[in-house]
Amino acid sequence: MNTAHAMAKTRSQSKVKASASNELAKVGVRTIGIAAGLIGCWATACLVAGVISSGGPVSLVTNFISAIIR
Repeated sequence: MNTAHAMAKTRSQSKVKASASNELAKVGVRTIGIAAGLIGCWATACLVAGVISSGGPVSLVTNFISAIIR
């Protein structure tokens, strides 16, 4: 009887560990997703600012190519 009781106890502990591990994985995925979204927004804002300050998309590409060649 003690063996069966210990088995049931082990099973419930493994479920708790799996659940905690699963929740930590979810938090990690959400954190990485939020960070990627923020980086994407920042990159888009920088690209729009570059287009505005250079005078348009064609001018931005022209200035970019001339900066690489020089």
